[in-house]
Amino acid sequence: MAKILVVDDEKVMVKGIRFNLENEGYQVDVGYNGRQAVDMARATEYDLIILDLMMPELDGLEACMEIRSFSSVPIIMLTARGEDTDKLLGFEYGADDYITKPFNILEVKARVKALLRRSSAPRRQEQEEESGKLSLGGLTIDSASRSTWKEGVPVELTAREFDLLELLMKHPQRVYSREQLLNQVWGYAYTGEYRTVDVHIRRLREKVEQDPANPALIRTKWGVGYYFAGE
Repeated sequence: MAKILVVDDEKVMVKGIRFNLENEGYQVDVGYNGRQAVDMARATEYDLIILDLMMPELDGLEACMEIRSFSSVPIIMLTARGEDTDKLLGFEYGADDYITKPFNILEVKARVKALLRRSSAPRRQEQEEESGKLSLGGLTIDSASRSTWKEGVPVELTAREFDLLELLMKHPQRVYSREQLLNQVWGYAYTGEYRTVDVHIRRLREKVEQDPANPALIRTKWGVGYYFAGE
């Protein structure tokens, strides 16, 4: 049973989300401010966290950043504003997904299910049949444990970052368009949200490249997309 933390200062909304997720069979804890979110994430191992952007004590971005300092748990941000800058800031601070208020609870359940499915380990049957580890260009990934190493040193990646790296490393030299990456990594349509891919690629480069400004592993095919060039 997946364990989920929902944190929002709107108690009625938290109650509604909790009720619907528990009806789906999830175990749900709740909090009402950013400081609670960080403390609860530190004390308990969650499978997924839902964080509101605007909260007292610590806002969602600050809470997300603090949680990222000690955990790679998948995080969904809730925002009352639909502006690209808010969404991109969330990704910059380590969020894996976002939902804009007001939302349909069916969308919340779909996003939760998709993100848990992508981040669960062991994952799908074909991945269980693989040897597990893949090494290219000084990087090693283990699909079963969803772990990453750079020259033998562990690298902490978010769920989306790992999914991106895994896809690219399993198909070296194959160029993926932003649309293809959105469909295959996020698991559902993100029409027009191509900057989401760019932000995640940049964050990934900062973690795995020797020189992120001149990437040798995750390369750009101008006008087309991205590919893994390491051997």
